[in-house]
Amino acid sequence: MKGIKKIISLVCIAVLIGSLFVGCGKKSETSTTNQTNQTQETKTPKNLIVWSHLTDKEVAEVDKVAQEWAKKTGNTVKVQADKGDFQAYLQAANSSKAPDIMFGIAHDNLGTFQKAQLLAEVPSDVVDRSKYVPMALDAVSYDGKLFGIPLAMETYALFYNTDKLSAPPATMEDLIAAGQKNGFQYDINNFYFTYAFIAANGGYVFKNNGGALDPNDIGLGNEGAIKGYQMLADFVQKYKFMPATLKGDDAKAAFQKGKTALYISGPWDVQGFKDAGVKFAVAPLPKTNGQPTPSFVGIQAAFVNANSKNQAEAWDLMKYLVENTPMPLLKSGNRIPVLNSELEKDEVKNDSIISAFAEQAKYGTPMPNIPEMAAVWKPAGDNLTLLTSGKSKPDAVAKNIVDQVKQGIAQQQK
Repeated sequence: MKGIKKIISLVCIAVLIGSLFVGCGKKSETSTTNQTNQTQETKTPKNLIVWSHLTDKEVAEVDKVAQEWAKKTGNTVKVQADKGDFQAYLQAANSSKAPDIMFGIAHDNLGTFQKAQLLAEVPSDVVDRSKYVPMALDAVSYDGKLFGIPLAMETYALFYNTDKLSAPPATMEDLIAAGQKNGFQYDINNFYFTYAFIAANGGYVFKNNGGALDPNDIGLGNEGAIKGYQMLADFVQKYKFMPATLKGDDAKAAFQKGKTALYISGPWDVQGFKDAGVKFAVAPLPKTNGQPTPSFVGIQAAFVNANSKNQAEAWDLMKYLVENTPMPLLKSGNRIPVLNSELEKDEVKNDSIISAFAEQAKYGTPMPNIPEMAAVWKPAGDNLTLLTSGKSKPDAVAKNIVDQVKQGIAQQQK
């Protein structure tokens, strides 16, 4: 009897052990299946769409780099030039055809997209702030947070005729003296260019509080701004450099024909002067009170659509594009890099014209990227015209600009 009980016990133990192994076998098989499914999901290619407001030639260069990333990752990328206006983008952003990335757009347009909550915040591991020109990061920030990545920068600087001047004027006093002798003209009633003389003395558009622009703190009517307005009035009325009605094209033509030796403009005029055989060079704007004169700076920026369903892949592609497009964009569109490492390359340092614009941009102020900036341009331009024509005085101009900008902002908020 004891033998039979022993046999039964052994059989039960064997069955129990067998069932345990069977259970383990099923668990292992399930785990393997799950891992396989996860691997298959990871390998499922994502289809990303990139829109760009860069030129067709530049878009073609961006596409080459994007396809390199696609080949490395197994995803697909479609890069296309966006010829529509920003309102069209706002409508498309929530559709099935919306781009994952907008690559190459003037940074001061981002305020519209930020207001519409279309900008995804940049992940901390995508941008190393120490590698960028600080001003460029300010241009794509809201309340101290990054909502875009800077790609390139552009600004204006001082063109001078090398047949008439052996060196550029180093100070504002030198500029006035050289202008009296050799001629100086630029688009004086254009706030974009003239902002430099206002900011040089302490004026500003909106106060920057730690990366947040305050539209309630307008600096176009302070003491420094008034000094700038007086200088602008003197350019026309005291020194007779240019007529109050001067347009940008007329100032450009005067420099190209050798009638003037000094002219303020940007990289967009370089090729035309070269083609016309003008002997010229470019230098940063003359210093004011021993300090660099800040110009307005435009940043070409990129951002990820907050509604993109491919956020991880979009940021990975973005990072790859940012790291690998600076030189192609410089060569195809004269886009000045914002990465310090790129600015140190021979392609920049050995080009006296590009390096001059890059040097000026370092001291510049990004055009405000908040929607309230739309209320600034017309009042500023209208009052500058009154100033240079002698119909308004600097202190009146200062007050009127601020009052009219405030009125414009109030209208936006209705």
